[in-house]
Order: sequence, then C-alpha cells, then structure tokens
Amino acid sequence: MAVNEGLSIGALADRTGLAVSAIRYYEAQGLIRPWRNAGGQRRFQRADLRRLSFVMIAQQFGFTLPQIKSELDRLPGGRTPTKADWARISAGFRAALDQRIDAMIRLRDNLDGCIGCGCLSLDTCALYNPADRAAALGQGPRYLMGDQPAS
Repeated sequence: MAVNEGLSIGALADRTGLAVSAIRYYEAQGLIRPWRNAGGQRRFQRADLRRLSFVMIAQQFGFTLPQIKSELDRLPGGRTPTKADWARISAGFRAALDQRIDAMIRLRDNLDGCIGCGCLSLDTCALYNPADRAAALGQGPRYLMGDQPAS
C-alpha cells in the first residue's frame, strides 16, 4: 500500500484491536478524521493508530471522551504526534491522575471510618461528624472529597 493511500478501516481495526463499529463511533465523536478515497471508502492516517491507542489508554485511566477529544484537538493534523506532543498532553493528565490517586488513597484509608457523608448512622459519626458539620461544607462525602473535619 502506498503511503498516501492511507489505512482502511479494517486495517485500522486489525492494528488497534478495536471493532470497526468502535472506530466509526470515535470518528463520529471527532477523535479521528478519515477522508474518502475515489471509491468512497474511509481512509485513515497512520497517526490515527497512535490517536486511537491514546484514546484506549486514556479511557482505562478514567478520562472521558470529551476530555480526550480536547487533548487530541490540540495535536497537529496531518502528521504523527511527536514525543513533545505526548509529553505536553501527559503533563496535564498527570495532574488529574495525581488528584485521583490522592482521592483513592483517602478512600482506602477511610473505608472503615466516617467518610463525611452526614448519614449519622454509625456510632462513630458523633466523633467524626458531630451535629452533621460536614453538611455545611456541601453535598457528598465531604471528607473523602478532600475537606478536613473541624477539630
């Protein structure tokens, strides 16, 4: 296959391990932008292999398609992303992953105690959240979300 012919959707599916329907979905979401050849068939750039691999990895880390698209939109069209391109993206994702890791550590360390939900159903809530003080901080499990209980 000549370089300028691009990859067929089947070839892209074979290389990425994605179903053709998934590739079409990602196309509809604007994550990849194929063109049509003279016969009307979709053709993809070789860079789309990396883009789709990035999508798959980012999804495993819990990033949403809109978040992923926002990052991919910053990549240059028409050329394979460089190491510098990926380094820039990874710096932003690293900060988000660090926040998630911190939240997971707090969850792990507080599973057996109060998570600041304001439920008042545990005997220890009177110690960790007397008079439901966490409710004044907002909705949800406030202490798990990073708020600190008043001393």
